[in-house]
Amino acid sequence: MPTLLFGILLYLAPGVLGVDAFTGTLRASLLVLLFIGTFGVPALLIYYLYRSGFLSSLHMDDRQERRVPYLLTGLIYTFLTFLFAFRMQLISVVAPEIAILLGSTAVSVLLVGIISLFWKISAHSVGIGGVVGTLAGVMLKFSQTDLFMALLAVIILAGVLASARLQLNAHTPGQIGAGLALGLTISLIAVLWLV
Repeated sequence: MPTLLFGILLYLAPGVLGVDAFTGTLRASLLVLLFIGTFGVPALLIYYLYRSGFLSSLHMDDRQERRVPYLLTGLIYTFLTFLFAFRMQLISVVAPEIAILLGSTAVSVLLVGIISLFWKISAHSVGIGGVVGTLAGVMLKFSQTDLFMALLAVIILAGVLASARLQLNAHTPGQIGAGLALGLTISLIAVLWLV
């Protein structure tokens, strides 16, 4: 989900992130770096946990098995936020909004890990809710009407994703609704108050 979000923002609303002066190649490199950090590394970590026998399934259907992967992924996202905010000089000065959005994603993932200690919230819904909230917040705060079609597509994707999770009996409607609300709330707060 972070790759989808940053792909949309880097190419449809680069001024919001402060990267409008970046070339297409530099934006693509940034997106690849974000993909590796937010998808590649966590995916390899979860695969390692599965191969080592810590997880019985890559689907992590058991609430007990979800705790460690989500908390570790949240820590990876927190480390990425730190890198983008303080260690990558060009990005931290020119585009601090990237670190803010990564930080909101880290908070969301860590909250999923904490909530998973007690209840099985839909992480898929948290992710898509975060994308919807960020795009809606950017449209409202910066009058970015160019994002309307992307927002509409992501809302439709959220409906398809929620329906699929229900069809698979992976979550209850309450778990999906709570996930959407959490992702939407965290991302809206980040965009409207911090960006």
